[in-house]
Amino acid sequence: MKEIRQIIASYDRFKASGLKMALASVVQIEESSYRRIGARMLVCANGEWSGGISGGCLEGDALRRSQKAIQDGKSTTVIYDTMEDDQNQIGVGLGCNGKIEVLFSPINPKDSDNEVEKLRSVVQKNNPAILLKLISSSEGKEIGNTKLIDLENRDASFAGLSDTQVHKAIEEVRINRRPQILHFKDAHSGAVEILVEYLRPETRLVILGDNYDVLAMAGLANEIGWELHVVGRKRKISKAIYAKCNKLYEYEHIEQVPITEFTAVVLMTHDYNWDKKLLPIVLSKNPAYVGMLGPKKRVLKINEELEGLDLKSISIFHSPVGLDIGAETPEEIAVSIAAEIISVMRNRKGEKLKFREGTIHNRKTKIHVAG
Repeated sequence: MKEIRQIIASYDRFKASGLKMALASVVQIEESSYRRIGARMLVCANGEWSGGISGGCLEGDALRRSQKAIQDGKSTTVIYDTMEDDQNQIGVGLGCNGKIEVLFSPINPKDSDNEVEKLRSVVQKNNPAILLKLISSSEGKEIGNTKLIDLENRDASFAGLSDTQVHKAIEEVRINRRPQILHFKDAHSGAVEILVEYLRPETRLVILGDNYDVLAMAGLANEIGWELHVVGRKRKISKAIYAKCNKLYEYEHIEQVPITEFTAVVLMTHDYNWDKKLLPIVLSKNPAYVGMLGPKKRVLKINEELEGLDLKSISIFHSPVGLDIGAETPEEIAVSIAAEIISVMRNRKGEKLKFREGTIHNRKTKIHVAG
């Protein structure tokens, strides 16, 4: 979401200058790729750009193709095939060993319903949504067209397909929170491919604590792009922490903190009594993640004293908190905690990548729908 915010900020700046723009989007991948489906790069006619679709390998070529999309006023797709690592294809040896399909679409700032404005609405609402994007069509439909689906009020008809025809893909994406490619073909509509993309809201981090080590965690959260809320004694919280968080609360106002299924909560109070009091309140709100500083014996003691709660059986609860990387300093501990939060949010084990079977990123599932 941080990158989307940066793209929106650049879009507003380019729009104010009256400059034309195009959006490059990764819509399909095969085997290895640095970025996943949904990675975006906003390109301005003057050559400035924001975001990214690779680790820097494709951006130069994407810049040229985006400017061509601006000039031609129509969307195109390009497949970068690095399976053979042929540097003659785009002038560099990528070494990625994969195929990346990128859609280049001109963005009309005068159209209040363009894709960047759709992304803005998701950021403002801070709720998950589904974005449908037409990436190929045999019947001359304009590729690059998009539709935003509100999960609470769904009308999934798109590109000539009915709500029923698209609904299965939307449900799978909603549950798995991973993109799908919907293939549809019949005698009337022809063949179409639609990217069904899950747009997750910004991760919200809630830190309970007011000691000096909160600053390291707050700084890392800012760098990652998480929305930060801090709960503690305001008189004890430093100006540096004030500057980094979205909102501050006293411990007694914990009920006012907005906690959702996209929220991670970390208890860093260093106070046994506050932890014991606050933990049941936080768990009752069912966030995605709850972590608590402290050794195992401390957790066991709290568990014994909390009636009606068995912390060992609560899957969202993590204590001792963080991944086992040997962290010692507040900054290293913050990295350990943030890594564990990301692994939980993405449903990954947090193990070393060299031991992972297959590709680094989970592959997409293609859905074929008969006419």
